[in-house]
Amino acid sequence: MKTSSASAPRASSTITHMRSVPCEASKDASEARPDARCAQRAPTGRTRFALCGAAAILGALSFLTACTTTPLPPAPADTAPAATAPPAAPSAPATHAPPVAEPPLRTVREGALSRWVEADWSELPGWDADQVILAWPSLLRSCQRPAPGWEAACAAARRLQPADEARARQWLREHLQPWRVETTDGRAEGLITGYYEPLIEAKRTAAGAFRVPLYAPPAELGQQKPWYSRSQIEQEAGARAALRGREIAHVVDPLDALVLQIQGSGRLWLTEPDGRRHLVRAAFAGHNDHPYKSVGRWLVDRGAFSVDQASWPAIKAWARANPQRVSELIHANPRFVFFREEALPDPTLGPLGAQGVPLTPGRSIAVDRGSVPYGTPVWIDTTEPPGAPSALVASTGGVAPGAPSRPLQRLVVAQDTGSAITGAVRADYFWGWGEGAEDLAGRMKQPLRMWVLWPR
Repeated sequence: MKTSSASAPRASSTITHMRSVPCEASKDASEARPDARCAQRAPTGRTRFALCGAAAILGALSFLTACTTTPLPPAPADTAPAATAPPAAPSAPATHAPPVAEPPLRTVREGALSRWVEADWSELPGWDADQVILAWPSLLRSCQRPAPGWEAACAAARRLQPADEARARQWLREHLQPWRVETTDGRAEGLITGYYEPLIEAKRTAAGAFRVPLYAPPAELGQQKPWYSRSQIEQEAGARAALRGREIAHVVDPLDALVLQIQGSGRLWLTEPDGRRHLVRAAFAGHNDHPYKSVGRWLVDRGAFSVDQASWPAIKAWARANPQRVSELIHANPRFVFFREEALPDPTLGPLGAQGVPLTPGRSIAVDRGSVPYGTPVWIDTTEPPGAPSALVASTGGVAPGAPSRPLQRLVVAQDTGSAITGAVRADYFWGWGEGAEDLAGRMKQPLRMWVLWPR
């Protein structure tokens, strides 16, 4: 991206676009409001879909036209050119009016998708209230796969290993520079949604109510594109024959299977034929190459509820009230996701994000990698979703419970991406797993402002 500098008020600055790091695998969007959402990515890859509501994010931020610009840090390899000095001021007119102070010089880094505006630490809302030390493990995990431009900063972070909040804050201030993320036309407000890792009861073989299969990819998946659609997989003999013997587990509810595909991965309490039970992960292993269609949008279009009311809890409530139409609902999305079974030796670690490192509840986000490179610390300014349970919110970072409008301001790390997570100021917040995570992820659809923290 190009970099430039300019005199601008605190509300505006210039940014240089970072170069994006290639995604190792794709994931689908997560369904928490209508519209497609995330798709997964890395070694384990996984696919998520999200219902992204049509509620537009408000307000364009005004900005000075006189600012100079620099490209965003190209997926950190390129360093932005030094900010240029503003042109010399013309001679003051013959008047007795006192001189007007020049606004501070700001550097702007610009890219095709977004622009970053140089900011001061004091501009980060709630900066003094967050426990930034809780994001340190996420930062160190990302440093296992540093993006270009992060090598020196990551080496310094590994040497520090801060044991307390004060040292972590000092390190961040000394090594990183905040940049406000904006659209190319200067809007600094966007959208944040949420995703999670489902936990579902499953059996190895079909028995009793456990009749809905989760499949490993068929051998011919890569040879035929697109492969059979979701409805064809259930109805056509050729598709059923190709999947025979590819079942890795069976669940009770077809909506559980759908949400697993929407989120891209999940945990299974798996019961073996001999009665043994153990926890495994169903990780994303591919899809049938059909376009993702949001079942939430399908319901909105049929008047089940409004876009503003759309959420995963609302979808499940509709399904309970209309059991005879669940197949019709599910078939509205032709994309079908396949999984691979993985051992879960450390249940405290989340699934791998697109960066290829485990996600951390409350401290990992998915982003558009054309705007924010993987591994970048990001300061988010948003609010808790409606009805956020105090225990879960506290467990993901120490934010106190409260009304839906209570601020959610904290340090997170960009470690994932998704097909519906597109745009400059756009993020998907990882809520983790277990009780309450699904509800929070399904309700999250809040306005967002964000600042990237980039090596000086």
